[in-house]
Amino acid sequence: MTITEALILGLIQGLTEFLPVSSSGHLELAKYLLGSEQIPNEGLFFTVLVHFATALATIVVFRAEILRIIKGLFSAKGKEEQIFSVKIILSMIPAALIGVFFEDEIESLFTSQIGLVGFMLLITGLLLLFSDRKKETNRNLNYFDSIWIGLAQAIAILPGISRSGSTLATSILLGVKRTEAINFSFLMVVPLILAKIAKDMLDGSFWASSFDVAVLATGFIAAFVSGYFACRWMIILVSKARLKYFAYYCFLVGLIGIVASL
Repeated sequence: MTITEALILGLIQGLTEFLPVSSSGHLELAKYLLGSEQIPNEGLFFTVLVHFATALATIVVFRAEILRIIKGLFSAKGKEEQIFSVKIILSMIPAALIGVFFEDEIESLFTSQIGLVGFMLLITGLLLLFSDRKKETNRNLNYFDSIWIGLAQAIAILPGISRSGSTLATSILLGVKRTEAINFSFLMVVPLILAKIAKDMLDGSFWASSFDVAVLATGFIAAFVSGYFACRWMIILVSKARLKYFAYYCFLVGLIGIVASL
């Protein structure tokens, strides 16, 4: 993998992890368009690294909220933070179960199946369009909401289904107020990303290969910086109900992916 490829893929990961347009789908499209055989071969460690970069970007953006939750967990007066943590745990269960029991089947989907990616992007676009038309409410997220949102996150394992898009859309369609929807959507993924990174490191499957430090550093920095700004941008856009523009983008890219697969 060259530094240019690492820069492109890092930017794509950072932007599309938070923008509701599917990071996995865009990475598959980028690999297909770049036509580099080195990207899949070096891909595991690089993928782990750029996902860690986006998780770190989330932690930086929501650092005050995360610190408040951590303090609340160890405080007798932190009932609200403890309830929120339980909701996060509930939301993780569906994706964790699918990741454990269907890992091989999931990996088989990430084999340049551009037609599948395109079709899933169309579904993402429809979700965004419907949620954007949902009227604003002031309802707080409950335990059942967290399970439904967790199911949406599990479905988003499919390349082309946006994780942030599906969880945000599900939250809004359930009637959860937008500010809480975006906080929950972004915070719920951090434990999963960190757990997946830990699992990949313990498996040790990528340690046998040699890596170019400059390439990895480029991808990491690109994913972190773009992810930080994309996350801040999404907070503003969701509060103003501007998801329809991303829906149109998903329709366009999805159609391009389908046509390219023919």
